[in-house]
Amino acid sequence: MGVQIAFWLFAILVAGTALYAAVAPKIVHAAFSLMATFFGVAGIYAILGSDFLAVTQVLVYVGGIMVLIVFGVLLTDRVPEEYKVVAPRRWLPALIAGGLCFAAIAGALKSTVWPISSSTPLGDATSTVEGIGRSLLTDYLIPFEFASILLLVVLVGAARLARGQVR
Repeated sequence: MGVQIAFWLFAILVAGTALYAAVAPKIVHAAFSLMATFFGVAGIYAILGSDFLAVTQVLVYVGGIMVLIVFGVLLTDRVPEEYKVVAPRRWLPALIAGGLCFAAIAGALKSTVWPISSSTPLGDATSTVEGIGRSLLTDYLIPFEFASILLLVVLVGAARLARGQVR
């Protein structure tokens, strides 16, 4: 019963803060609301017994991405006035598109057969890190190394572009 209550609290946290991040009047408020959304998703991962994903969610998204967003917001406040003019919002097309997406996702969730596990969430204390590590270094070694090289190339390219614009 406690796990279900925790899940619904995290689900309400994620839905509420994600909605506020989408409609927040100030970008800084949206960024911090997004941070709360990321923490809620990490909490759901922890409830589901995926400790590796929960910690990765906090380290990568809350720690890394949010710092980048906040620094990006704080460092790019020098926008010309013509870009600050906001056109009137069109709520009806957005509401229709969102409703159609929600209906499609709800239909897919309703028609899915969900397997029922014999173990309860948080009941099995085994770590998922060992299985992920073995998979990455045996079955998925080439894609794992390719992704690391690709990220290194992107990092060097971003540094080169940033340095070229400073001069």
